[in-house]
Amino acid sequence: MASEPAQHQTETGVPPKKEMFPPFDARTFPSQILWFAIAFGALYLLMSRVALPRVAEAIELRRKRIDADLEKAAAMQQEAKEAGKAYERTLAEAKGKAQDLAAETRAKIKADADGKRATLEAELNGKLAQAEAQISDMKSKAMANVGEIAREATSAIVEHLTGKPVEADKVSAAVAATGK
Repeated sequence: MASEPAQHQTETGVPPKKEMFPPFDARTFPSQILWFAIAFGALYLLMSRVALPRVAEAIELRRKRIDADLEKAAAMQQEAKEAGKAYERTLAEAKGKAQDLAAETRAKIKADADGKRATLEAELNGKLAQAEAQISDMKSKAMANVGEIAREATSAIVEHLTGKPVEADKVSAAVAATGK
């Protein structure tokens, strides 16, 4: 058997009838309208009773969640503002306390330094008075010796120039007269 193409036609001997596409055939309109009404009604019932309530419920749940989140955010914002104000108050109080503490410390240090300075000044004034007294004493002793030295020097000079000894009373009177 040689391979001959298979033919899938059936011959009935009846000429082919030209039929219209069923949706466009006017004879099927009543049944189409009936099934359209049934399908539309079923779909309407399904949507109105099942799908739309679920969508409305989801939308309502979402709206409630958004409202709750907005309220929570507003409350948190208010808390943050109050916390900020409390922080500012605490910071101002801390600055005030720090300034007071610094002023108190400065006053204590100044008082301590003033006390030490007064003690040191008193000690130095005492030493100065002692030194002045010592200098005055040394000056008095030196001045007492100056008179004696002046008498001896005058006596020696006059004796050297004149070659004759001079009386001690006259030298003392002359030195005393020039010292005044």
